[in-house]
Amino acid sequence: MKQLLSEIRACTICADRFAKTKTAHSPRPVVVMSKTARILIAGQAPGARVHESGRPFTDTSGDRLRDWLGVDEPTFYDAGKFAILPMGFCFPGYNAAGSDLPPPAICAKTWRARAMDAMGQVNLTLLIGGYAQKYHLKSTNVTDTVMAWRDHAPSIIPLPHPSWRNTSWIKKHPWFETDLLPYLRQRVAQELT
Repeated sequence: MKQLLSEIRACTICADRFAKTKTAHSPRPVVVMSKTARILIAGQAPGARVHESGRPFTDTSGDRLRDWLGVDEPTFYDAGKFAILPMGFCFPGYNAAGSDLPPPAICAKTWRARAMDAMGQVNLTLLIGGYAQKYHLKSTNVTDTVMAWRDHAPSIIPLPHPSWRNTSWIKKHPWFETDLLPYLRQRVAQELT
């Protein structure tokens, strides 16, 4: 595990791609893995704040996600409990409209299988957003996939991205807070005991 983490953190496979973005940044892979984590958070890719901090979910999305999970920051950032393995390990940069670019597919192709194999103890996988859901479930519609969360439980729970941009989505789908979130918190608590 230590060797794999070193290799991932030294990865520069997307350096040329990132240099051509509006932000012209260098790669900075941000992952959290261990052999003991039983919960895997499979997200999209780090944002600009996470790129700067080097710590996943250090933004308002992280605050909302921790609330959804019913955990505090020390628990969330305990690598022995939570693995955080996005579809793209680095901030992909912004497009011309100022939105995050999609995670480069080369990242998952290069690292995902090795990383998943190294974490064989995962009992609960949280698929956050469309990129993770498409990769793991071959689904193409976040709303439909999250609505069908019971089809994947108890080992997989698809979630929308916890971004403020999805506040209207959450309000439009009250079942998310009344049905899915209580179950999510219960499953997370089960894995943490």
